[in-house]
This record gives sequence, C-alpha cells and structure tokens, in this order.
Amino acid sequence: MTNKKFNTAMRDCMCGNIDLSMEGKTIKICGWVKKTRNHGNLIFLDIRDRSGIVQVFSNDTDMISRLSSARLEDVISINGAVLKRPDEMINSDMKTGAVEIECKSFEVISKSEVTPFVIEEDIKASEQLRLKYRYLDLRRDYMLNIFEKRSLTYQVIREYLNENGFLEIETPVLSKSTPEGARDYIVPSRVHKGKFYALVQSPQLYKQILMVSGFDRYYQFARCYRDEDLRADRQPEHTQIDIEMSFVEKEDIFKITEEMMKHLFIKVLNRNIDIPFEILTYDKSMLLYGTDKPDTRFENTIIDITIQAQESESHIIKNNEFTGALIFEEEFPRKEIDRLTEFVKSAGAAGLGYLKVKDGNVSGPFAKFLDSSTLISDNGIMFIMSGKKNKTLQHLGLLRKKIGDCKKLYNKDIFKFLWIIDYPLFEWNEEENKYEPCHHMFTMPKKEFIGKIKENPLSVKGELYDLVCNGVEIASGSIRIHKIEIQKEIMAIVGFDEESVNEKFGFLLEAFKYGAPPHGGIAPGIDRLVMLMLGLDNIRDVIAFPKTLNAIGLMENCPSAIGEKQLEELAINIKDGNNEN
Repeated sequence: MTNKKFNTAMRDCMCGNIDLSMEGKTIKICGWVKKTRNHGNLIFLDIRDRSGIVQVFSNDTDMISRLSSARLEDVISINGAVLKRPDEMINSDMKTGAVEIECKSFEVISKSEVTPFVIEEDIKASEQLRLKYRYLDLRRDYMLNIFEKRSLTYQVIREYLNENGFLEIETPVLSKSTPEGARDYIVPSRVHKGKFYALVQSPQLYKQILMVSGFDRYYQFARCYRDEDLRADRQPEHTQIDIEMSFVEKEDIFKITEEMMKHLFIKVLNRNIDIPFEILTYDKSMLLYGTDKPDTRFENTIIDITIQAQESESHIIKNNEFTGALIFEEEFPRKEIDRLTEFVKSAGAAGLGYLKVKDGNVSGPFAKFLDSSTLISDNGIMFIMSGKKNKTLQHLGLLRKKIGDCKKLYNKDIFKFLWIIDYPLFEWNEEENKYEPCHHMFTMPKKEFIGKIKENPLSVKGELYDLVCNGVEIASGSIRIHKIEIQKEIMAIVGFDEESVNEKFGFLLEAFKYGAPPHGGIAPGIDRLVMLMLGLDNIRDVIAFPKTLNAIGLMENCPSAIGEKQLEELAINIKDGNNEN
C-alpha cells in the first residue's frame, strides 16, 4: 500500500513502500543507484531512498543499453510497472522482496563521481574519511537507523513532557559570559565594538528566571556550547533535554525523570525498565566503585583492606593511608596482569599488586603479606592498590571498569540505572589554591548545612544528583538556590567579590528580589542517551555533523580564518599573523 504522504510531483511512492497491493500499476520512483547487475540480455538495478530498496529490471535491448550508463550513487528517476517476482526469486530478506519494477523509461537526474569509499554497511573507510564525506556516510542504513531513533526520541520526550504540563520555551544562545565550569565560546559584537557575547554553556540562569516568571514547568531541547577537551562521549556542542520545575524537592524530579525514561524506552526500544531507580550516595559510590558513575551491571566492588595492610610486613602498603582490593574469579595470565599494570600506571597509579588462589595454593607478590583466606573463599585473584585514599579509589575504579570490559562481566543488553546523590558542594583546586563548585554555583546546600557553609566548605553536601546508566552519566541536576543571601555566600566562597557578582550575575539576583519560588531541574544529554540506548561507544555516531577530537569539522573545514574586512568591522586584531587557514 502506498503512503500518499510521501507522494510528490516527481514520484508516486518511496522505494521501500512498494508491495503486492500495487501489482500491475505503473508508478514513478526516484532514488540513488545502489547496485547494478548486467547479464547481457537482462539488467537489474537496486534503487535506494530513505524508505528502503526496490529492484528495477529490463530485458529490452535498447533499455539495457541505456540503463548500463547509470553509475553507483547516480540520482535516478524510474517510470515502470510493478510486477510480482517469480516465486523462486522472492527475497524474504528485503521489505520489497516480493516485487520488482519493469523499467519503461528513466532519467538520470544527477550524476555521481566515483565515491571516495564504498558505501556499505560493513564500512572499511577510516572515521576521518567518513567525517570528511559525512553526507555519503549518512546514506548507510546503519546511520539512517540511528537518526530515525534519535528523531523518535525527541518526539516521545515531547509527548511525555507536554502531557505532564511542561511548556516548551526557547532561551537565548547568544548570552553573557558567566563562569559555569568550562571555557566559553566567545562571539564578538559588530555593533558594540570591543564587547562580546558568549555561546551559552547551558540555559542555567535563563531557566531559573523562567521559574521566577511563574512558568512552573519548562523544557527545551537546548543546544549547549563548551570549549573543553574532547573525548568519545563529549563534543564542543551538544543537545540536552533541559527541564525545570517550581515548588519541588529532588524526589519530584526523580519521579518525573524515571517515568519519562520508562516511557521513552518502551516507545523507542520496546524495552521495559524498572522504576524507581536505585539511589546511592556519592561517598558510598566512591568507596564501592571508585567513581561517581559506576557500572552496576556486575559486582566486584572495592574492598577496604587498609587494616590488614597496616598489620602486614610489606613496606609497600604498610604505611599508606588506604589500601583497597578487587577480587575476581576469572583467570588472569601473567601477560594480562602486566597489561593491566601498565594501564593503571598510565592513569597515574604507582603500580598494581596481586595475589592468586588456585586449588588452595596462594601465589603472587603479596602472597606472604596478606591472609587471602578471609577474602577469597575459592579460586580467584585479588588486585591490590595502595596510597592516598581518594586517588587509590579512583585508580581502582578505572581498573574495575577496564576488567569489566575486557572480561565481559556484564550483559550488554541490560540497562542498569541509578541515582547518585549528596555530592560535595565544593572541591579544592590545589593549583589555584581556591574552592570551586563541584557542579555549579547555583545548587542549594542540604538543609543541615545552611548557615554553616563557611565553617568547613569541603564538608558541605549539596542537593545535587546525577543519573547514571551502565557507567555513563546521562543526566545531571540539582535543587537550585532561590535566596539571595545563600547565593551571594556561595559566590563569595568560590572567589567572587561584590563587584564581580553584580557584573556577571546581577540580572539573576535582581530577579530573585521579586519573589523566587523553590525550584530544581535536570538535564539529560540527548546525545549520550541515544548513544547508550543504541549500544554505541562513540557520541559522534549519533550527531549528524560532529567534530573530531581536535574540535575540527572535517567536512566544512572549520574553524577557519575570516577576512580582513570582517576583522576590521569587529575591531579585532589577530596576534602573530595566526589568521591563516
């Protein structure tokens, strides 16, 4: 049955929608040539568009000669009759495998040069080449499926939030430069020479002001820009589902987010996820997993063996602040242990100790220093790391994740969500000798710390929370500060004097003077979320036109130099002649 929604003046049907209900009809289709097979007295062409592939054929001598000129990736228009394939030729692996089109006439609309790589599902081209010719990479069914799922994700989330009373509101992208954790991308003003906009790192201040405006429930699919070092799950620009609510506590945010995720996974993946999600404090997460984004699909938590270490005769671990261990039942050959040792050393660890138990025999460098019987009940290996507590926990967390991946200790088809709560409000920057916000400056301290923040800032816990799934942070949020005096106190602790506060954040504090409700929110990252849902490892696969790890757009060759006339209009001088492509 044809889908008339896709009918245009140039085509009657999309390629993948042709079926037996159209048998005998003459139709017109358009698409790209995916494959040609010329058998001399018979020619076949596979024509592809977004909906799928259909086979076109001709046994007419003149038409065969003309169709032979069509090359792979030419854009072509076909006019022909829909026929049922012979029973022995039906292809059950194709959506249109029961039909084919006998070509009566055709037109090459647009010729294609030989493509720089073969457009196929099992692609051999390097990622750099694929990004340079991204429009060709996107023609693959693999990529199309990703963006169909991403599009559906947007629709489903909108559906859920609209049904729950949220207003979709756009906030500015060009804004004031305000410190929010990462470096800003700066945009010079032509009209106001010597002054600059910043591309917003997030709509943080705008959404808080919308709560002051009385809008109560807001969301948007917000573009966010951060000039920071990139990695597999980070890009200079990303999209987040920005959500804010008034008159709420964190439990209200949790409920809305959990129900949204459940709705999303059912609609997009046809998967049911259990709610409510597990809740873990930041401190406990660090002690058990060595990270605030643990993968809880497998056990093997960190064990504190500091007392045993301090009672041992080993000078390596005896006098250290903390000694921790990870126990695994899997086999670890010596070469594998050596590779893991190099891995933790590359992360800054001093080294990696271990002891093995097999059939009652204990071996390894620490066999004579630690009593394994109280820790390993059967055959297994215990990896040991020692040093400063926080660093050692972090290194054990990295080791745990590495082993989990290498040994495939988890079911990759499981989605294990959990909330991490009670983060520290501040952390100490040793290089700059100052306090910094753990997340951002607009987070409300937990009630028991209000009025005591200055006494010991590093002990203060905030109403912060992250949503983690399978070791990936997919959302971050907090209950916000809505009282001027608390906001000013926190800004002072992180180093802003009265003048700086008024210059950078005066518009927010001014708004608070006119009745600010208690409010809070959360911002799931849509790119990471889609990456996680589809079981992908690289965020670039779910972004239509991503940047490289060096923040370069290979297809459009950006960033690039601008002309002297533009620079003059903006009153900008480039130092050292660096305005070169």
